[in-house]
Amino acid sequence: STGAVRMQPKAEELKFVTKNDGYVHIHPSSVNYQTRHFESPYLVYHEKIKTSRVFIRDCSMVSVYPLVLLGGGQVRTQLQHGHFLISLDDGWIRFQAASHQVAELVKELRCELDQLLQDKIRNPSMDLCVCPRGSRIIGMIVKLVTTQ
Repeated sequence: STGAVRMQPKAEELKFVTKNDGYVHIHPSSVNYQTRHFESPYLVYHEKIKTSRVFIRDCSMVSVYPLVLLGGGQVRTQLQHGHFLISLDDGWIRFQAASHQVAELVKELRCELDQLLQDKIRNPSMDLCVCPRGSRIIGMIVKLVTTQ
């Protein structure tokens, strides 16, 4: 009676934003439709459909480091208003880094991963877990993603 308790939004009230479509909603047939809270504000999805409004299906929450390391587009770093930013997709998605060094290390790790994957495409028989460079890069990514 003296205060309000914040309620989680209803499933149909949750909406997300895409670069091309604006607001989208999780489709009622999706497993995540009843999820009322995501630890990260970012989702990846497989299918987008438009009926009464734009819906996404087959979606999963993704946290920041996997998005930066495995998402499409180039990773850029910049200083803006005294904060170091890591940006994706021509600046549409941006994250604040703890320092310039962290931003540059994440960018460099992404470049190394991209190069490693190019090497694997050129040489499919290469075992990424056995080759020294591949195992170091993969080990760093696993440590970063599991300790974030």
